[in-house]
Amino acid sequence: MGAVAAGLDPAYLEALYEQWKTDPGSLDVSWQMFFQGFDLASCDRSCVAAEQARDQSRVASLIYNYRDQGHRIARTNPLHEPDLTLTDLELSSFGFEDSDLERVFDTGHLGGPQRAPLREIVEILRRTYCGSVGVEYLQIQDVGIRRWLQEQMEPGLNRARLTREERLQILELLIDAELFETFIQGRYLGQKRFSLEGAESLIPLLHWIVDNAPDAGIEEIVIGMAHRGRLNVLANLLDKSYSTIFSEFEDNYLTGSVAGDADVKYHKGFGSVHVSHRDGRPVHLGLTANPSHLEVVDPVVLGRVRAKQRQRGDMAERVKVVPVLVHGDAAFAGQGIVAECFNLSRLDGYWVGGSIHVVVNNQIGFTTLPGEARSSLYATDVAKIVEAPIFHVNGDDPEAVVHVADLALRYRQEFRRDVVIDLLCYRRHGHQEIDEPGFTQPGMYREIREHPTVRRLYTHRLLDDGVLSPEEAEATTARFQSRLEQALDQARTSGEPEPAEPAYEALWEGLDEPYSDATIESGVAHERLVTVARALTEVPEGFSLNPKVARHLPARREAVEQRGEVDWTLAEGLCFGSLLLEGTPVRLSGQDSARGTFSQRHAIWHDSETEALHVPLNALPGAPARFCVYNSPLSEASVLGFDYGYSLSEPRMLVLWEAQFGDFANGAQVIIDQFLVAAQAKWQRGSGLVMLLPHGYEGQGPEHSNAYLERYLAACASDNIQVCNPSTPAQLFHVLRRQVLRPFRRPLVLMTPKSLLRHPRVRSPVGDLIGGRFDEVLDDPSPPEQPERLVLCSGKLYYDLIEGREAAHSAAALVRVEQLYPFPEPKLADALARHAAAGEIVWAQEEPRNRGAWSYVEPRLRSMLPGRTLRYAGRPASASPATGSLHRHREEQDAVVKQALGEGEER
Repeated sequence: MGAVAAGLDPAYLEALYEQWKTDPGSLDVSWQMFFQGFDLASCDRSCVAAEQARDQSRVASLIYNYRDQGHRIARTNPLHEPDLTLTDLELSSFGFEDSDLERVFDTGHLGGPQRAPLREIVEILRRTYCGSVGVEYLQIQDVGIRRWLQEQMEPGLNRARLTREERLQILELLIDAELFETFIQGRYLGQKRFSLEGAESLIPLLHWIVDNAPDAGIEEIVIGMAHRGRLNVLANLLDKSYSTIFSEFEDNYLTGSVAGDADVKYHKGFGSVHVSHRDGRPVHLGLTANPSHLEVVDPVVLGRVRAKQRQRGDMAERVKVVPVLVHGDAAFAGQGIVAECFNLSRLDGYWVGGSIHVVVNNQIGFTTLPGEARSSLYATDVAKIVEAPIFHVNGDDPEAVVHVADLALRYRQEFRRDVVIDLLCYRRHGHQEIDEPGFTQPGMYREIREHPTVRRLYTHRLLDDGVLSPEEAEATTARFQSRLEQALDQARTSGEPEPAEPAYEALWEGLDEPYSDATIESGVAHERLVTVARALTEVPEGFSLNPKVARHLPARREAVEQRGEVDWTLAEGLCFGSLLLEGTPVRLSGQDSARGTFSQRHAIWHDSETEALHVPLNALPGAPARFCVYNSPLSEASVLGFDYGYSLSEPRMLVLWEAQFGDFANGAQVIIDQFLVAAQAKWQRGSGLVMLLPHGYEGQGPEHSNAYLERYLAACASDNIQVCNPSTPAQLFHVLRRQVLRPFRRPLVLMTPKSLLRHPRVRSPVGDLIGGRFDEVLDDPSPPEQPERLVLCSGKLYYDLIEGREAAHSAAALVRVEQLYPFPEPKLADALARHAAAGEIVWAQEEPRNRGAWSYVEPRLRSMLPGRTLRYAGRPASASPATGSLHRHREEQDAVVKQALGEGEER
């Protein structure tokens, strides 16, 4: 024994010594060894306890290091045995030698016996943290959560305790998963299916979560995943019929049997009611459709879950609807939207109570190995930004897999936080079944070809354990093979698949009509507008509102009460409030949306003294719906994806996403291209999402001028979206109300203003809100008696043209195209007919010629104007959206106005 520690109770040491003399066996081995030959009289009696405390501290460090580093030598990789020589876990690193293995120490919070020999402590730690499961959880700062995880893992040695029936069910699921893939491979050789082979344990993993969901209080699970394994999950978890899937391989859908253009089979979504194998209780499952852009579905799923939680009254606990996100290892590490979604996970406007993440870790991307794909040790390291526990598990040990599935499910429900399962497996074929992986990974794929499937490994395990007889294994396999053969016969003989669950749920009843341009009367009674205006302008008693905000309130109230004029922001607030009074909730999110990028909205008031919050629209008396407004993180892709997902599941709410500036939507282009504009055609999924994109040239430079209107117009077809550029507050009021009053849902892309928010001409009479509707085309309210030219325009430029016309006393008529898609040809034709005497027709825009609406409207206008001249007035084509010089901007803008009015050179 070594140095002496201060503060030892000598009486305690003497009592131990007397006990040893009377009964040596009553003390642990370390004390017995010490007292042999010990001369109490010649020793400072504090030395024994000091050395004992020091050694116990070393044991505690050993336990901590296994909890922290044990995953590094865990047997989690089915293709390779781990290197068991990790210096940080060697006994010598803690000052112990092999001779210390029989010494007895306190086991602390390790579980099991309170005291045990060092050898047994090490064995417990290795079985717990270095077997088929490796765990990373010490990044969690909450000690209570760490203790909970330790209690779940350490007493049971981090293994499942399964009944015979549960083990046989796992085998049956593995048989289903493997034979489904090999059956398709044999019947449809060369067709893409992105098989699950090598990762078949995913099916029992998901089944365990789903079957135990009712016990955990879960009523619905929304699943998001990429294409690998999707067909297997559809068939063997969501119960999509095999014959339907085979029909898709046969490509025998009859004309008209699928709405829209459809998509490849491994991108489609599906919904079903799953009956738990455990107790027969139902849980609704929804697999969200997803393109090949992999992780882009993640925020869409989260948004869907948030909406469904609201519908089920689960906004406080968020335990009834749970997201399960299935990822690939390369995408999980490589796609930034994964980190964006983790960043959303605990924010008030986007919290869903945590997701269960399952990383199907094939240990390879397309042809890219981990060392080329990431800089971190694990693909899952990104999850540590939210302190998510990470369970690395060997996919060849399905019992360990269902164990961590159970643990992850209980963790999510207990703490409402994200949790990650890293399912270590492999990909038996190439990225797709016609690809040859041996070109790039010859050694890896030699090993995979020789590696038995998880089904065979688990079958032998159950045979060895006496759980299963060879005859039972063969019979189970034969039964499933027969089911597949019958399903194939049905697919080939019937010519049509079985009908799938309708894409629209009951909540969509009455909202799935085809697009129609039928007029929607969207006016609101004056009394109701006054009610809203009073709520928007009434400061609660004792609330210290910022004077700059307060000074505008009386004039706004008076404007509505006296049927005066309203500006853009007041019209928006009146629209939102009128919808709330009618029972339509409103959700608005985006960067700085609560105040408004341009300090125009002030949807949330902040008490100047106490910083208390007040939301005026939620003070509406008797309103059955609420207004939800959230400042989003500085992210476009994840937030737009989230709000799009929300709109999928909540069609009776006005859901709006606002960009800080319109071009910021660039960061969400994949969401726009793959979901917003294409989902109706690909997956028959409607959405009523509104995108608010501030747009207009005020000399603020290339990044704050253009919302890239041309991109949305280029994506328009088949009535897939609506693109509008309203120029008056009343038009905004009506187009937003029209969005929820129509018997169908289509995304609405709105070019919204910046400078027009306070422009003195941008006012609408309250009477225009009381009566009327959204007008796709606005004729000139005060045209010249004999217009010499007709200028067509859209949005902000109209007001520049008005001022230019007045200054030059021009005889040009101005007609605004407020809706660009669907193109309002009949209404525009009426306007053209009213100005038939105009000698020239001009399309004027402030965007460069290769941007804005010109390329879109030109062919349409020419077809409407046979024999009449059509000219372009605007900036010349440019690689950059706008100049960065305010002086040059003003020169350009003046030139555009003059060209449009016939005073400048035509371009």
